[in-house]
Amino acid sequence: QVQLVESGGGLVQAGGSLRLSCAASGRTFSSRAMGWFRQAPGKEREFVTTISWNGGNTDVADSVKGRFTISRDNAKNTVYLQMNSLKPEDTAVYYCAASSRYGTSRHAETYDYWGQGTQVTVSS
Repeated sequence: QVQLVESGGGLVQAGGSLRLSCAASGRTFSSRAMGWFRQAPGKEREFVTTISWNGGNTDVADSVKGRFTISRDNAKNTVYLQMNSLKPEDTAVYYCAASSRYGTSRHAETYDYWGQGTQVTVSS
């Protein structure tokens, strides 16, 4: 069992930065790939970025490439999402997820556990 708690969301002006954190409980965190997804009002949940179990591989959606960076600290059971150059279209609820796999995945169905989400709002 893995429980995930996101934090760090909030209101920021366009061009600004935020860092989201996702703290995980349970002993299997370090053997799981982790991902960030987001869902904007009226839209489907979409993949943002993912990182492999040891941090050796990452994958990023084209819409955030060059602006968002995922990282993890297995000693702290925490995964991070650094978001720079934020745009109004980045406004969404951001979800952290723990995969059933070691390697990266863009597909939500490969993730077993999800956090409750944290709101990110970017004003123009």
